[in-house]
Amino acid sequence: MRIPAHSVCTAVRDDIVAGVYERGSRLTEELLARRYGVSRVPVREALRTLEAEGFVVTRRHAGACVAEPTEHEAGDLLEMRMLLEPLGASRAAQRRTEAHLKVLRGLVRLGQERARRGSSGDLRSLGGWFHETLAQASGSPALASMLTQLRHKIAWMYTVDAPADPVESWAEHGAIVDAVTRGDGERARAITALHAERSTPAHRLRFSGGPERVDRVRTSQPPVNMSGLRN
Repeated sequence: MRIPAHSVCTAVRDDIVAGVYERGSRLTEELLARRYGVSRVPVREALRTLEAEGFVVTRRHAGACVAEPTEHEAGDLLEMRMLLEPLGASRAAQRRTEAHLKVLRGLVRLGQERARRGSSGDLRSLGGWFHETLAQASGSPALASMLTQLRHKIAWMYTVDAPADPVESWAEHGAIVDAVTRGDGERARAITALHAERSTPAHRLRFSGGPERVDRVRTSQPPVNMSGLRN
């Protein structure tokens, strides 16, 4: 049975993000085909996709290698996220379906419950699922795809500390869903921008050689009234 290239692409990308392949290391078609139990054809297609996404580069005399992003490029990703996530939330307020709202509300309930109980083990995965659903609710496949790629790259380049106040963080998630439910695009945009800005200092570069946090990314968000929006 022929394994589709997108499945191989997902597997290789996940391994790059997880650090199985170090930055700058070679990715030969033969090695990858053997590791994933496929022919070279889907591997070749997967490498082309990953190169377009920025995870892989082709070097003369070396072939495909894992990319080596700079600190400047990594910082750009956080700035892009701070622009695109609020846009996605604003679009979601106008285009979301009841199915999207059901999933978002369920995730907020779970997240707030875990945060109150101090069960932080699965909060990160719940948060990822929340933002993935919010992006899908934007009704824009191109925007959702860009946000998905950003999340993958950020997970690859950064370690992320747990929020200092998980309860407050999930109150912000709840406020976003409330604004999306009411169709208030401007409020959804503002709260999502605030949420993204507050989470930025928790990101630490994996390859910076030091423990410094990311603090060069700055925005000027106007105050957002959060009262009455916590679930």
